[in-house]
Amino acid sequence: MYRIEEPRLGGLRIKEWRRRAHLAVALLFMVLLGSTLGIGLLDHSDAPLTTKMFTAFWDAVNLVTTLGDFSDFNPDQKVFMLVAILATVVVAGYALRQLTGMLSGDDVMVFWENRAMEHKLETLTNHVAVCPFGSVGHLVAARLRDTGATVLVLETDVKQAEKASGLGYMVILGDQNSFDDVLERAKLSTASALFVTGPDPNSNLEITLVAHMLNPGLQIVVSGESDLRRMLLQRAGASTVIDRNDIVAQAMVGQTNAQRPKRT
Repeated sequence: MYRIEEPRLGGLRIKEWRRRAHLAVALLFMVLLGSTLGIGLLDHSDAPLTTKMFTAFWDAVNLVTTLGDFSDFNPDQKVFMLVAILATVVVAGYALRQLTGMLSGDDVMVFWENRAMEHKLETLTNHVAVCPFGSVGHLVAARLRDTGATVLVLETDVKQAEKASGLGYMVILGDQNSFDDVLERAKLSTASALFVTGPDPNSNLEITLVAHMLNPGLQIVVSGESDLRRMLLQRAGASTVIDRNDIVAQAMVGQTNAQRPKRT
């Protein structure tokens, strides 16, 4: 699911985690550097300086990574290593406290979900948008998916959006005030059709108008309940206007013998 109004806290948490991770890495690097210099300077052997520093670096890496494959230390180096081990434990503990659990919150999950959906929406083509996912929208989406169409649900209601997402549909969620953004994110420029299935005629008219502006060639199927509403929707850009009452009436009459001519 892609949320237009993404919780900002998720992004802020990730930025803070990255800042703390950089700080933890910097502290570990300082421990590594300090340990290398300390062990090297306390090496009283007659080995060349490059050999001393390489051995010191090797020991420092083993200290930081806790591998423990150390060379032989003299007494001064052993004392220094005790201090270095204590510093490593302190830095590692600080890093664990600062980083653990920061990326497990719901707001962070929403952030990553939005990022994943952004990549899907960028490459989305020849899909069918259904708006909203009410009783009619649910049936339309299911029948479209049965035909093999890629269905994208557009919703303003959180529960309906979660229901559609739970059924495996791609979903864009936004409130009424940001629904123009929802239509823009729906990649209507590359869509094959839009089904407007809501019960509010004014909302349907507005969605039809905006969708037609975004893609004048888009096939828009919408319901209308009067001749005036049909005319308004067609002028707004609807390619097909369905009168639900007329369909229901035809279906009801079709179940009886009333429309059949009487035999003489």
